[in-house]
Amino acid sequence: MSGTIYSSSLRTPADFGLAIQQSRMARGMTQAELASDIGVSQSAISEIESGKSTIYLRRFLSLARATGLELTASWHDTPITEIHGSEGGESASGG
Repeated sequence: MSGTIYSSSLRTPADFGLAIQQSRMARGMTQAELASDIGVSQSAISEIESGKSTIYLRRFLSLARATGLELTASWHDTPITEIHGSEGGESASGG
């Protein structure tokens, strides 16, 4: 996999939303495509990307702050077809 790697600290719902948006756009995906992939509405993706907070996200970020956990997001500007084609699926990693 080639391309630029981007990284961002996640401290607020707006940080989280921006990271989702930038990662989606780096892969050439539309909000509608992402929504379809994960089974939510396009408007839900729009709300997340605009930084609209939910009780779960606020609690999660509060837990992270209270425990000293630093959350970061990292993503590549590689199109999603290259990732799925070369790796054969999704993967998750923690830090």
